[in-house]
Amino acid sequence: MEIKLTQFSKASGCGCKIAPAVLEEILNGCKTDLTYKNLLIGNDTKDDAAIYEIDEHNCIISTTDFFTPIVDNAFDFGKIAACNAISDVYAMGGKPVMAVAILGWPVDKIPASLAQQVIKGAQHICALAGIPLAGGHSVDTQEPLFGLAVTGLVKKEHIKQNNTVKENDVLFLTKPLGIGILSTALKRGLLNDNDYSLLLNETTSLNKIGEKLGALPYVNAMTDVTGFGFIGHLLEMLENSAFSAEIFKDNITLIEAAKPFISQFIFPDNTTRNYNAQIKNVEGLTDLDFIKYCDPQTSGGLLFSVSKEYENEMEDFLKTEKQFYAKVGNIVVKREKAIYFT
Repeated sequence: MEIKLTQFSKASGCGCKIAPAVLEEILNGCKTDLTYKNLLIGNDTKDDAAIYEIDEHNCIISTTDFFTPIVDNAFDFGKIAACNAISDVYAMGGKPVMAVAILGWPVDKIPASLAQQVIKGAQHICALAGIPLAGGHSVDTQEPLFGLAVTGLVKKEHIKQNNTVKENDVLFLTKPLGIGILSTALKRGLLNDNDYSLLLNETTSLNKIGEKLGALPYVNAMTDVTGFGFIGHLLEMLENSAFSAEIFKDNITLIEAAKPFISQFIFPDNTTRNYNAQIKNVEGLTDLDFIKYCDPQTSGGLLFSVSKEYENEMEDFLKTEKQFYAKVGNIVVKREKAIYFT
């Protein structure tokens, strides 16, 4: 009998993240007065990884990410989870150097041979990233889950944070949206082979361009779009800042295969969770827009801001790198709302 991994979990991929409001409640009492002079970026911000200074010019990046299955195939699940975890290093402008695995497996429900395939999938992606999968830890769990803890390196002057946008910056996005929609269709048995290939291609494409973007001084802020959706991660970029964002709906690409599922109201439950948490900060959403812009992405693209005077230079750079991109909006002086869709 064919075992479908997505049937063993209530949520898929980054859609299984704890809701922002609940996470805020969990972390609210966890702040500490302890300081560490070499810790340049820690949990006092909502950046994608922690950064520790090792000398005047060089830093270590540390991050972890894991989730429940987003696809049924074990090897593909390992590939997607590994790609997603490594992305956080690229989102900081760094270079990954090593990873260790995090495996939770219901050994009484799913054969160990499939867990082996998950790890092999992760090894495949790690090899593409040029890093070893150097170990890990496993536990017996009720739902399958997998991910990596990843270590990276970055020059101090190349560090990119998510909350350092500047006025008039241009926003770029390096992957289309729609992963959560397609993964939900898959879980419901509605995704054909061609559409599955599109899903797999997007979620297993490494965000290697992030390391090169880190070296460009006119890239002011950067993050990757994952479980909180496009709106959620853009809000993190704007949080506690003096800026808002104008977003051009027509410029944001949606995976073509996801479009018919929107009209059928096929989307993750966590899309609604994201919308409820985010809508008070947003203006301009109409009809079913929320399905697209609140869609939880897994191994999504990089969202970054560029100084306006370097807009054309950035486009030339991305074209030379053969990198998919969309110019999705601008950073403006703060208004009543944080995000305005036009």
